[in-house]
Amino acid sequence: MRLLRIAAFLMAGLAATAARAGMFDDDEARRQIADHRIKTEARFDQQAKAQLDLASQIQRQSEEIARLRGQIETLNYELETAKKRQQDFYLDLDTRLRKVESGAISPAPTAAVNPENGQKPASTVDPARESQDYEAALNQFKAAKYKEAAVAFGAFVQKYPDSQLAPNAQYWLGNAWYAQRDCKKAIEAQTIVTTKYVDSPKAADAWLAIATCQQEMNNPLGAKRSLETIIAKYPTAPAAETAQQRLKKK
Repeated sequence: MRLLRIAAFLMAGLAATAARAGMFDDDEARRQIADHRIKTEARFDQQAKAQLDLASQIQRQSEEIARLRGQIETLNYELETAKKRQQDFYLDLDTRLRKVESGAISPAPTAAVNPENGQKPASTVDPARESQDYEAALNQFKAAKYKEAAVAFGAFVQKYPDSQLAPNAQYWLGNAWYAQRDCKKAIEAQTIVTTKYVDSPKAADAWLAIATCQQEMNNPLGAKRSLETIIAKYPTAPAAETAQQRLKKK
């Protein structure tokens, strides 16, 4: 009887041990599952955050591309507009050069004879040399040697300030500066034509050249006023028609 009680006690102990072992295995499995779930959720969270960051980055890049595309389109428009204005200017310039080439340049008039002594007033100006200097400067311009042309025309107006060709030389001096992309000096040169040689046929052309430079210097209001000045002061000049056409485009 005693042996039976001992055997029963031992079996009960073994059963309890087995139960505790089973409970331990279940807890460990649940813990591992929970850890795996947490790690998986963490990975999903990281992936979701990475995807959101990527989507945000793509959105910012798309906006930047759109902004840059807009700037490129604006720059292309401004470039085409500038090229068109420059083309119009040089076409007009070419027309005027052809007129100069087709018409003979009259030398400066010789000094009148003084009836009292039958002698001419003293003069150091050589009409032939004057015409040669002007032609040489103009040929430099036609050869696209604009720097040399500017020097030559500048020297001409200094040497022959009272010459009939002085207004023309001053006008081409301004064009030589414009051709070198120096609108500030071009305007300064053309302003002398519009103020010192108001009655010269080149005055209206000088105003037109000033308007071109003002437009390129982002001064549309100044360009508009210059064009209106041509129409008001020189309504019959060929430059007035060009001025009207430009005003219609604004």
